Amino acid sequence: MSTATALQPEIDDERLYRIGEVSRLSDLKPFVLRYWETEFPMLEPVKSPSGHRMYRQQDVDMVFKIKRLLYDEGFTIAGARRHLRDLENGGGLEAAVEELTASTVTEGEAVKLNRKMLLDLRDSLRSFLTLLEGK
Repeated sequence: MSTATALQPEIDDERLYRIGEVSRLSDLKPFVLRYWETEFPMLEPVKSPSGHRMYRQQDVDMVFKIKRLLYDEGFTIAGARRHLRDLENGGGLEAAVEELTASTVTEGEAVKLNRKMLLDLRDSLRSFLTLLEGK
């Protein structure tokens, strides 16, 4: 193995991404990324001397974790923040992976069920309101 090949992962980890690149990679608007920086203390892109946000690979990975928690798993911002903080403070990577794989399917299904139940309840309440307004 050559020295250049051995150093390649290290070089990739050092790459910095501008907010526009992260926006395109994650399919999120830049204002969403800037908002998430205020809500998630673990998301801290560095600032270039000219003041531009520069995301490290760990920041890009965190953006994808946050996006998955919010959009796919139905977490609130506060819940996602707490979940990520617990993962940082909790056990090692293996425990986090086990917890996510064991609970992702059931949490995802539960979120869909809860959402459906809430939507049904909302529709029922609207129906009752319509009936009451008619009298």
